[in-house]
Amino acid sequence: MINAAKSGVFTIGGKAKVHRLGFGAMRTIGDGVWGPPKDKPQAMATLRRVPELGVDFIDTADAYGPDISENLICEALYPYDGLLIATKGGLSRSGPNRWAPEGDPDYLIGAAKRSRDRLKVETIALWQLHRIDPDVPRGEQFAAIKSLLDTGVIAQAGLSNVSVEEIEAARKVFPVVTVQNQYNLVSRGSEDVLDYCQKHGIGFIPWYPLAAGDLARRGSLLDGIAKKHQATPAQIALAWVLKRSPVTLPIPGTGKVKHLEENVAAAEIVLSDQEFAALDKEGRKA
Repeated sequence: MINAAKSGVFTIGGKAKVHRLGFGAMRTIGDGVWGPPKDKPQAMATLRRVPELGVDFIDTADAYGPDISENLICEALYPYDGLLIATKGGLSRSGPNRWAPEGDPDYLIGAAKRSRDRLKVETIALWQLHRIDPDVPRGEQFAAIKSLLDTGVIAQAGLSNVSVEEIEAARKVFPVVTVQNQYNLVSRGSEDVLDYCQKHGIGFIPWYPLAAGDLARRGSLLDGIAKKHQATPAQIALAWVLKRSPVTLPIPGTGKVKHLEENVAAAEIVLSDQEFAALDKEGRKA
């Protein structure tokens, strides 16, 4: 039986245990991460299938829709029995594929409170700053997050799209329990961030974890390893991310049940050290 439990367990902030293979809810809405899903019944079926597959960590954001993803999650899964729903704030939207940082402290606090209302929870289990706004002193943004923690609006906090230096600056103000950066087999710009997170026990949430680029072509090393495991290249790429570090919490997203089941099946794939090293070497060349 397909079950995300096979991916192992990570305890976020020493408080919240989750299976390492999670679910990203961005793709359950419309094109350009804007508006309602084209096929709402399929999106709802996908969300309801998530916990049935042992996935207990769901990542979303107020910017997805905007607001729509959080509303769908609430409609499909409330009261979230056994689930950790993480959301993000700090980006405003003006249209499809348009994202703008919004780091005003009052905006961030209001955004978190509105997410809390949409999710119908007293406290958001994990809230992450979607991006540091370069036009607002970051200390003010971090202070707003500390305020959210101190007032019980959120239980734990993390950052997204950040450098090691920015993580260290934030940790002087509040406990950073997760970091969410782009990372996959061929997008390796956050290697130093991942290493830092592993050293300090911070959960590293790689977004876009399935990507393999040209490595997925027929006859490639990745293709050969996939055939050996009777898997798809995307499944092998995801298994590689899981093996990369005990703190990685990949959140592959989809709006279709079939793709969700394929993604979760990657938790069963055990790459050998030799396969991992060979893929690592190829990925660094890409």
